Amino acid sequence: MMGVSNYDVLRKQARHLENEIDLKLVAFSKIGAGTSTAHNTTADTSPLLGEHVFDSLSEEIAQMLDRLSTINETMSELPATGAAAMHTLQRHREILQGYRQEFNKICANHTTRMEREELLRGSGLSTNSPTNSGLSRRDMYLKESGHVANSNQMINDQINIAIETREHLLSQRQAFKRLQTRFNDISNRFPLISSLIQRINIKKKRDSLILGAVIAVCVFLLLLYIFN
Repeated sequence: MMGVSNYDVLRKQARHLENEIDLKLVAFSKIGAGTSTAHNTTADTSPLLGEHVFDSLSEEIAQMLDRLSTINETMSELPATGAAAMHTLQRHREILQGYRQEFNKICANHTTRMEREELLRGSGLSTNSPTNSGLSRRDMYLKESGHVANSNQMINDQINIAIETREHLLSQRQAFKRLQTRFNDISNRFPLISSLIQRINIKKKRDSLILGAVIAVCVFLLLLYIFN
């Protein structure tokens, strides 16, 4: 029972952390795509500020991914609680792997973009052309669409687990009903056995009362004899 309780707590923590990582990755993707440097022409400090935010958010997401990995490992060390729990644990591992891949991809794209901007800045070209802006926006839409698809898949998996659990509980309920029906049939077919068992129980209670009374009288007489 304690293992099931710990498993539920860890599963809630994993889901909460996954939601936070998903939101952080969306913001991280926008910063990595160059949204934070859209006003580079207004101030020379904008690229530095964007890099600072990117590095800070990158470190925060990396720590959250490590925490999620630790939670998944802790859940895997708990005793198995059924096929549904194993399926849920496998799903959490797949989500973690997907987040790591997305995180590494954003970091790599950001590094590539920064190198390209350095080359363009050195050649005197601007990075705010409509073509580059369109590509960044399209990439953002594709990433957000991927996050929505992952969320839908996770919801579908949870619904399937709930359906399997419901079917399992219904089968157990039917088994208990059949067992109760058999007991009722046996008691109805053999009323004499039931009556005999009741008489035996009554006789045992009566013998216990008589034995108790005899012991009480003997003790009373013994005490009376000792004090006299």
